[in-house]
Amino acid sequence: MSYVGYKSPSSIGYDISLEDEILFLRNEMMRTFQEEQSFTSDLVIEISCKLDLKINEYMKLYGTECRV
Repeated sequence: MSYVGYKSPSSIGYDISLEDEILFLRNEMMRTFQEEQSFTSDLVIEISCKLDLKINEYMKLYGTECRV
């Protein structure tokens, strides 16, 4: 599942921290939900999955205490 209009900050040339990427994805997911009016739209689910992966990556690096 891929959405042509969605681009993560890292895919468009920005060098951002993992915390910033998590915040970006969280905000993008919330914005997309508001547009789609559905938690089950393909795009919301795609962003949610990317967010889950980044949060898991963060937890592996920094332990169970999440600051974002």
